[in-house]
Amino acid sequence: MATNQLPDALLVKNYIDGDETALEVLINRHQSKIYGFIYSKVLDRDIADDIFQDTFIKVIKTLKGNSYNEEGKFLPWVMRIAHNLIIDTFRKNKKMPMNRETEEFSIFSYMTDNSPNIESQIITEQVENDLLKLIDELPEDQKQVLKMRIYDDMSFKEIADLTNVSINTALGRMRYALMNLRRLIEKNQIILTN
Repeated sequence: MATNQLPDALLVKNYIDGDETALEVLINRHQSKIYGFIYSKVLDRDIADDIFQDTFIKVIKTLKGNSYNEEGKFLPWVMRIAHNLIIDTFRKNKKMPMNRETEEFSIFSYMTDNSPNIESQIITEQVENDLLKLIDELPEDQKQVLKMRIYDDMSFKEIADLTNVSINTALGRMRYALMNLRRLIEKNQIILTN
């Protein structure tokens, strides 16, 4: 049977076993359906292209990391990934991060000042820029977890899966990232309230 006629489940297995062309067949087979779904939600070609690419980056990481266990339900699984990425995109495109009552968001809660004046907006943007610079000073593994958690709104399980570490390691990295960030904020005397 020609590769492009194999069922999805077999193509997934072949790809995991090292056959790179199997993924290409899967992408070609489902591209229009997945892309159409993404585009129908975001109504923007550039954003749809980015989400489509990110979807397959996540698919590849999951398959390569041997954490795929969807039992022949490849398309619904990919659609779920795409759907989650669409939600993440909408969240990220809001000017203010989502309010959460968790320790990790306390640092970021300064952004909840809703006063619309220009001065406040400039201060908020300046604080955000300062914070991003400090985040860049963190060790790579901590910075990665922090950005995935805060800016991509990923669960620790998703972070653990994507970075090929245990959930405890991901949690530990986040804890150290927050401790280091607090230290850097104090050292640089950044005032997070306005």
